[in-house]
Amino acid sequence: MFVRTENFKSFIHYYPVVSLIILIQTIIFIWTAFTFLPYSSELLNNGIGTNLYIAYGEYWRLVTPIFFHGSFGHLFFNSFSLILFGPALEQILGKTRFIIGYLGAGIIANVAVYLLEALNYSHLGASGSIFGLFGIYVYMVYLRKDLIDSSNSQIVLTILVIGLVMTFISPGVSILGHIFGLIGGLLLAPPLLSKR
Repeated sequence: MFVRTENFKSFIHYYPVVSLIILIQTIIFIWTAFTFLPYSSELLNNGIGTNLYIAYGEYWRLVTPIFFHGSFGHLFFNSFSLILFGPALEQILGKTRFIIGYLGAGIIANVAVYLLEALNYSHLGASGSIFGLFGIYVYMVYLRKDLIDSSNSQIVLTILVIGLVMTFISPGVSILGHIFGLIGGLLLAPPLLSKR
C-alpha cells in the first residue's frame, strides 16, 4: 500500500492528482525562492497565511498556504510524505474525493489557525493537508477495516505517532495546523469513504 514501485511515468499516470499537487508546490517554491524572477516576492507575500490580512477579507489565504513552503527541506519532507501516503488514498477515494479531502483538511487547519492564533501570526506549508490524509487513514484503521490491512494500519499509526511527537518538539511548527489538519481528515473521512 505504501511501497512505491512505479517508475516516474507510471506514477504520473496512476496518481495524477498527487503528481499535480507536487508539481504546483515545486513550481511555487522555485518561483518564490529565486527573487530575481518576476513577481516572486509578490507571489509569496500574497500567498502565505497571514491572519491579519485574512481578517481584512483576503480569504484566499485560507487555501494558498497549502502550496507554499519556506525551505527546500520543508518542500521535500511534505512532498515525500505525499508520495508515500497520497497514492493509496487517491486510488481508494478517486480523484475528486481525494482533492476534497486534501484541500478540505488543509482549509480546516488554516481556519483553526486563523481563529486560534494571534492576528500577527503567519504560516505556510502543506502539513495540515498531509495530517488530514493521516486522519482519513486513522478513520479507516478503526472504523473501515475493510479498506486497510493490519500491517498497513500499524505503519499508519507508527508514522502518525512519530509525526505528532515531532510536531511538539520541532521549532517553528504550526502545532494547531497539524492537529486540526488531523481532525479535519477525521471529520471528512465518513462522507469521503461512503460506498467505498
